[in-house]
Amino acid sequence: MFKHILLPTDGSPLSEAAVRKAIQFAKSINARVTGFCVVTALRYVGCDAEIGTEFKKQAEAAVQAEATKNLLAIEMAAKEAAVPCDTVQDKSDQPYDAIIEAAQVKGCDLIIMASHGRAGVSALLLGSETQKVLTHSKIPVLVYR
Repeated sequence: MFKHILLPTDGSPLSEAAVRKAIQFAKSINARVTGFCVVTALRYVGCDAEIGTEFKKQAEAAVQAEATKNLLAIEMAAKEAAVPCDTVQDKSDQPYDAIIEAAQVKGCDLIIMASHGRAGVSALLLGSETQKVLTHSKIPVLVYR
């Protein structure tokens, strides 16, 4: 049975729901969890004006604070359920790749993540990190929808 579950989160309501269900599942099978959040590089596109370094610092701090908040939510939910938990944060332009790598490095035997349910053109244009994890991972992936 599964002993160590990776819980990637982006902080969305669907991702939070997946985390809650995953923690319940982990408790029922006596598994531990690792919360995981990927921070992507911020891209700045401007016409003629240069974006100031102070704005860049503030934007990066805001993104970092959001990731920390998301991981803290996982820690609190796991603590409340008495499920052993640690958290990891990574920076990557390819979140799916970072998720798979984190699962391997941490020795996870299951990844549980949300699917945002995009279909049609939006799925084609935006892609799906969940779909990419499903396609590339050798570790089992359970998708919460």
